[in-house]
Amino acid sequence: MSLADSLKSLNEFDINDLDINNAGIWPAPVKAIVILIVFGLILGGGYWFFIKDQYAHLERVQNTEQELRKQYEDKAYQVANLDVFKAQMEEMEETFGALVRQLPSETEVPGLLEDITNTALGNGLALQEVALQGEQQRDFYAELPINIRVTGTYHELASFVSSVASLPRIVTLHDLTITPTGGDGEQLNMQVLARTYRYRAGE
Repeated sequence: MSLADSLKSLNEFDINDLDINNAGIWPAPVKAIVILIVFGLILGGGYWFFIKDQYAHLERVQNTEQELRKQYEDKAYQVANLDVFKAQMEEMEETFGALVRQLPSETEVPGLLEDITNTALGNGLALQEVALQGEQQRDFYAELPINIRVTGTYHELASFVSSVASLPRIVTLHDLTITPTGGDGEQLNMQVLARTYRYRAGE
């Protein structure tokens, strides 16, 4: 059958005349169209029910592969630099230990108060008060505030502050206030809050 005959038979064919039981007598173009539709449905159904899930699974596997690759690279880097990390850890432990040794224990606090008193007197200051305040708890250490009031000249006060900062134990100074005594103008009153720290090992 020529192409013209096929087109003519297709034009003359009424879709209402389609009978699945008589599919054998359908015109060739109709058969071809039906076959293409059925084939398309089969492909679409196959993709939807089988291939689509496979693509989703493939995407999950690829994502997992990227995560595992990143983990491998991180671990490989850590292994390659393990000696460096160990050396850094040992250095940090030594530094931390040195800092902890600078924190006074409870039994050393009276000695620290005596050091502050001697520092004030050694710099020519008139000592009015060196009073330990209530301890303040922190994560792994405790703060011990010490209220200090002294009188002296500007240079004597500056020398005292420098000497306290040079003590072998960690002492920080806060809320420093200087006021004139009302005399000749050279003598000054200084009030300062010193803070020292105690390591709370095992508490």
